[in-house]
Amino acid sequence: MFNKRKIALTLALVLTLSLAFTAGAQAEVKNVIVMIGDGLGMGQIDMARYFDQGKDGKLELMKLPNNGIMMTSSVDGVTDSAAAGSAMATGYKTKNGMVAMTPEGKEVDSVLDYAKDQGKATGIISSNKVHDATPAAFAASAKDRGMDADLTSDIINNEVDVVLGGGGDDFSEELMNKAKEKGYDHVTTEKELANSDSEKILGLFNESYMNYILDRDDVNSQEPTVYEMTKKAINVLSKDKDGFFLMSEGARIDHAAHAADVPGVVAETLDFDKAVKYAVDWAKENGDTLVVVVADHETMGFSVTEPIDKKGLKSIEVSPEYMASKMIKNDNGKGFLIGSIQDVFKEYAGVELTKEEAKEFNQSALQDDGSLKYGYLIGWEIGSVIAKKHNVGVLSSDIRAKSSTGGHTLNSVPIFAYGEESEEFNDVIQNTEFAEILFKALGK
Repeated sequence: MFNKRKIALTLALVLTLSLAFTAGAQAEVKNVIVMIGDGLGMGQIDMARYFDQGKDGKLELMKLPNNGIMMTSSVDGVTDSAAAGSAMATGYKTKNGMVAMTPEGKEVDSVLDYAKDQGKATGIISSNKVHDATPAAFAASAKDRGMDADLTSDIINNEVDVVLGGGGDDFSEELMNKAKEKGYDHVTTEKELANSDSEKILGLFNESYMNYILDRDDVNSQEPTVYEMTKKAINVLSKDKDGFFLMSEGARIDHAAHAADVPGVVAETLDFDKAVKYAVDWAKENGDTLVVVVADHETMGFSVTEPIDKKGLKSIEVSPEYMASKMIKNDNGKGFLIGSIQDVFKEYAGVELTKEEAKEFNQSALQDDGSLKYGYLIGWEIGSVIAKKHNVGVLSSDIRAKSSTGGHTLNSVPIFAYGEESEEFNDVIQNTEFAEILFKALGK
């Protein structure tokens, strides 16, 4: 005789396991927000929190419940942003300079591509050019990160719904006409972005990369911040009933770090952190969302040293790049007037250079042929002098000059995550595994 109670319990167990398996198989995250602080290693994070809140302060990103560590190598060793972004977006390591391609030159799909195939809205944001290495890795492919025309075309042809950042000069008239035909609202200022009610936005707020936060008042900038771009993108993309994928990059953290520019790193990181808070708060309110905060690599080996001159550094209100623009060139174009160098360092950085130190700086500002370096590279040299004077823990300009990546390191970077599937990041992972977790979260 059958035991009816045992049969009922067995059937109930089978049904429960069946439902659990089905739910597991169907489970996927509706929305994914990837926040990338370019060059944002633990040293940059510690510098920002120390300058903003003191030795025991925490940034918003540090308050996220799940965290891990990501290794950052490329096929070549120390990575550039193209190879780093490609590994994180596609799950394939590649050579430095290559965008969303294998080392053999085969195009590979990104997590953004997969999200789009699922019918989700998509977006990319960067305070650099929108087609620079990191955002491009999610939305385009190229054998070389310098192939601007190919990368901008890919982004528009792939119809990424919200594209916000710099790089306007690299969008041809023909491409802009195509973007208009595809329904994009082209905006160029913070106000125009705020007022746009379109579901497809192409925001190009600078001809090149966007201005540093510290310089915006001095150059009368009308650009939105990373926080403002992220807020707008989430509000637009979240209208899609199938969900969305957004990659938002605080790119100029890396640029400031290359220049050993502590005030710049702090300002850019705090804006990025504000964007993180908005994304997490939105996810908490709306659910079904994964927010993950990470860097593509670390830059210049930043650390908060014991003798660092916090007071002196906090008094600096503009970037080294801006300082470079204020130096007066010699008539022959080879270097700057010594007095001009001294005046700029004193006025903008509170640093007094001797004539010999000014002459030494002048030499560092020249290329091998005796002509001046590009403005941003002169900014790197200015930043390194300031860092040395204020006892900042950072790679020297000599080491940076020998680096093919301009001072990137192999340092692992922290991961902070919140929401659906975020516990998957509680581990030490490769940058390729980062992509694998995102693919899995989206149901692949």
